[in-house]
Amino acid sequence: MTDWQTISALATAGGTLVLAVATFGAIRSANRSARVAEQAMLMGMRPLLVQSLSSDPPQKALWHDRHAVRIEGGRAIAQHIDDVIYLAIGVRNMGSGIALMHGWCVWPEFSRQDPVSPDDFRRLAVDLYVAPNAAGYWESALRDPTEPAFVDMAAQIASREPFAVDILYGDQDGGQRTISRFIVLPAGDDGWYAQAPRHWNVDRPAPR
Repeated sequence: MTDWQTISALATAGGTLVLAVATFGAIRSANRSARVAEQAMLMGMRPLLVQSLSSDPPQKALWHDRHAVRIEGGRAIAQHIDDVIYLAIGVRNMGSGIALMHGWCVWPEFSRQDPVSPDDFRRLAVDLYVAPNAAGYWESALRDPTEPAFVDMAAQIASREPFAVDILYGDQDGGQRTISRFIVLPAGDDGWYAQAPRHWNVDRPAPR
């Protein structure tokens, strides 16, 4: 005789299994869609700083001691005045999100080594932002003549030798942190050029 109770139980179990498989597939698809959407959102917020273009308008940098300079496109500032070394770089944001600068690290002698830990960067005293596809600037200063970096930078500026500045920045929410290295080179008119040959991702996999 046909055991309808057993058949009913097996049919229910089979239906439950099919429903579980379908639910699992739907969840996996939803997770993939969420990851794609999140990636697209992050790409829309991601900044990337390089040197400004020679055609970009000059930027005005002002320090709290009222020292002020004009930074032409593609240029940098390196001035040793009394007991202060003023540093500034014209930058351009090639990314699609606002760049918020967090800190910096100076290399008195040009080096190919990896940057220091983000925790070891010098913090900026003010928030510096650069809009997407727009020009801006980074600026800071060394004010302790007894600091080894000050002594080394003073010698580099006096002898007009190249040096490097690493800038730590991220998106407008403080995420997607990136380190861009700017090489500062002497120009023939007693000024300084800037180039950004290397970039490191801090919060995501490296691009290479």
